[in-house]
Amino acid sequence: MPQIAQIAETYSSQIFWLLLTFGFVFFVIGLGMVPKVQGTADARDAKITGDLDAAKAAFARADEAEADYKVRDAQNRTAAQAVVAKAKADAAKASETKLAAVDAEVAAKIAAAEARIRAASDAALAEIETVAADAARDMVARIAGVEASDEAARNAVKAALAHG
Repeated sequence: MPQIAQIAETYSSQIFWLLLTFGFVFFVIGLGMVPKVQGTADARDAKITGDLDAAKAAFARADEAEADYKVRDAQNRTAAQAVVAKAKADAAKASETKLAAVDAEVAAKIAAAEARIRAASDAALAEIETVAADAARDMVARIAGVEASDEAARNAVKAALAHG
């Protein structure tokens, strides 16, 4: 078989080139490129781990800040409610003071009006007494034909008004 004989003659040359190619690939890719790729992958993993740790720390700080905010918010609400309560109390006191002043003013006006009414009533009653005394004197003069004195007519009208 001539083909087998030919393979045996070129076999050593093929093994040489095969070893040379695999050696070249091993040294160039295996020793040259793989460490660089592995270094890049390790650096990427380290960066991801660092970023995750930084994110966890940021979340923790954010939670602390939120808790502080809630505490300050509660304190501010309490302070605001106290200010509102104080303002309401002050407004109530001011309102009471104004109402007291207005009540006193109204009471004074009512007292003055009652005094005027009493004076007008007394004046009207005196006028009624005078008119009634004159009318009684005229009636006595017409009916009895006697002239009654002003004093007697007034006393009679006063007695009649007192008894109803």
